[in-house]
Amino acid sequence: MSTRETEIRNLQRRWAEEPRWQSIKRGYTAEEVIRLRGSVVVEHTLARRGAERLWKQLHEEPFINALGALTGNQAMQQVKAGLKAIYLSGWQVAGDANLAGEMYPDQSLYPVNSVPQVVRRINNALARCDQIQWMEGKQPGDEGYIDYFAPIVADAEAGFGGVLNAFELMKAMIEAGAAGVHFEDQLAAVKKCGHMGGKVLVPTREAVSKLVAARLAADVLDVPTLLVARTDADAADLVTSDVDENDRPFITGERTVEGFFRTRAGIEQAIARGLAYAPYADLVWCETSTPNLEYARRFAEAIHRQFPGKMLAYNCSPSFNWKKNLDDDTIAKFQRELGAMGYRFQFITLAGFHALNYGMFELAHGYARRQMSAFVELQQKE
Repeated sequence: MSTRETEIRNLQRRWAEEPRWQSIKRGYTAEEVIRLRGSVVVEHTLARRGAERLWKQLHEEPFINALGALTGNQAMQQVKAGLKAIYLSGWQVAGDANLAGEMYPDQSLYPVNSVPQVVRRINNALARCDQIQWMEGKQPGDEGYIDYFAPIVADAEAGFGGVLNAFELMKAMIEAGAAGVHFEDQLAAVKKCGHMGGKVLVPTREAVSKLVAARLAADVLDVPTLLVARTDADAADLVTSDVDENDRPFITGERTVEGFFRTRAGIEQAIARGLAYAPYADLVWCETSTPNLEYARRFAEAIHRQFPGKMLAYNCSPSFNWKKNLDDDTIAKFQRELGAMGYRFQFITLAGFHALNYGMFELAHGYARRQMSAFVELQQKE
């Protein structure tokens, strides 16, 4: 048996036997993966280690909660404070961490390699922290030892194009060391923040094709990257085409001047898409407009009726008006209740952006009025 045939059989066996892949559907064969790998498979240690660690955490903990980071230093502080994963938001990269050096709205205007580059920066910072503690003689098991290499879940937006773009972007994320990546079902050319109006969906089958392309990229690189499928169908009331039978029950028949089809936005449309994505993704995420536990429960129950145990993700968005919608007791237990519903990965997308801006404004405001007293107060708190 040739080396190629052995690799094909080994991959087929892993997909069939390993618990990691039991619920995952692929639109391609092991033969196709091996054909695309080449004769030498490059190791992506940080991506593999992060993916394996995140998968383990999601199955052992009630939930994993993360904050958005936009610098390596922010990620380092999060890990030191005890968080077990890091989230990297495209919104934050658009706003203040992209390779164009611009301050963009959340509309996929920045260069496509910007998020992978921030993933790399974060991993470089975490690696330096690890090197320092290793140099100081600390090792796993010692008191005070910190495993700095927290898994990073990164935002791939709507893939920045079609299936080939999604494939290449997933490769870039893995090469930078991402443990998980999420793709949404908006039209990339007019992508908008999940809490803006005018969102346009692609047909369900196109979104599925991008998930398949992303999974293929991970398989070609031989990394068990966690793939998160996000749907914006709860709020989006436009779709590019009526070609997909999954979308037709929600299409009203009205057309826009751009040629888009109007749909009935809402949870039923979101559930239909979540069910379509679930076989291909490790986690499913429904982007919502408010922090509503009953709404979250309805989505989770619909997914779990057809896909028991399918993990879910939830954006505890800073765009929500939390105090307007929930009382303090509900806010305090919000993430625990989501975890009980199966929302294993929960995150605050723009936490780093808010913390950076608020912290600097507070310091500058005090410094402008009280000079050194304001800074020394900060110094003492540190």
